[in-house]
Amino acid sequence: MDITTELKHGKRRAIARAISIIENDDKAARALIKKIFKASGKSITIGITGPAGAGKSSLIDKISLELKKHGHKPAVLAIDPTSHITGGAILGDRVRMTESTDSGTYIRSMASRGATGAISSSVRNSIRVLEYAGFDPIIIESVGAGQTEIEISKITDITVVVFNPNTGDSIQTLKAGLTEIGDIYLVNKSDLTGANQLFDVVREYIGMTEKNPTIMMTSTKSSKGISEFTKRLEGLVSSKKKTKKTQEKSRLETELRDIVLNNIKVKAGTMLDSSSAYEKYLKKVQSKTLDPFEAADKITKLIK
Repeated sequence: MDITTELKHGKRRAIARAISIIENDDKAARALIKKIFKASGKSITIGITGPAGAGKSSLIDKISLELKKHGHKPAVLAIDPTSHITGGAILGDRVRMTESTDSGTYIRSMASRGATGAISSSVRNSIRVLEYAGFDPIIIESVGAGQTEIEISKITDITVVVFNPNTGDSIQTLKAGLTEIGDIYLVNKSDLTGANQLFDVVREYIGMTEKNPTIMMTSTKSSKGISEFTKRLEGLVSSKKKTKKTQEKSRLETELRDIVLNNIKVKAGTMLDSSSAYEKYLKKVQSKTLDPFEAADKITKLIK
């Protein structure tokens, strides 16, 4: 049976195999995307991001169950910039998401392998696989910290930023790029000391911005705020459905540009490797008889 037929029927093994193809086999991935591309772009994607230790996995476990109760079919992609797929990421995520896994939520860990652009490409196409298999919404979790957090917000429809009062650098993190990306900001583990103080800080720094995001408190331990958070999320999912077509056009433009620029970069690199002119100008730069900017201008003019 063709893999796309199995995907259409939501076969777990086929989904796992398709995402492995997306990650590891460029030629086969392109053939697969060609078959499923027309059907893509309908599911709402939710990015869950924030500092390590904020309790994102436990939170996703809870909201996945809530979404299923309300008739949704969620799936989860956990992006780990520090671990390879054969490492501990899969086991770690599934341990923290046991309830939602048992109830049928599809969960997959992916290693970003340190390449920012590769995150976009592999995640975009993995989302297409999950869409084709009938999942909606699709939750993307940033397991690690750093640039991955911001990157994920560029490829999702809704972004949720999670903080935890136990993370000493949470207040500093507010100033490090996370302030502009969130639709919802959560102070998780709200049963811990310092939660109210952190909530006030988040509201002060972020609540009055132009985007006017929702700021809430949750606790996966006591389930406080989980139901309210899920309702707010469902409201955003419903409103994003209305603007999805426009958003999809904009995102496809960005994706096409990324692919074209990457192709040009690869092509230019191959040309430079076999260019005698490049070698000639490189020697001039190395001997300091020509500065690198002038040399680069001369080489660029030679590239047809």
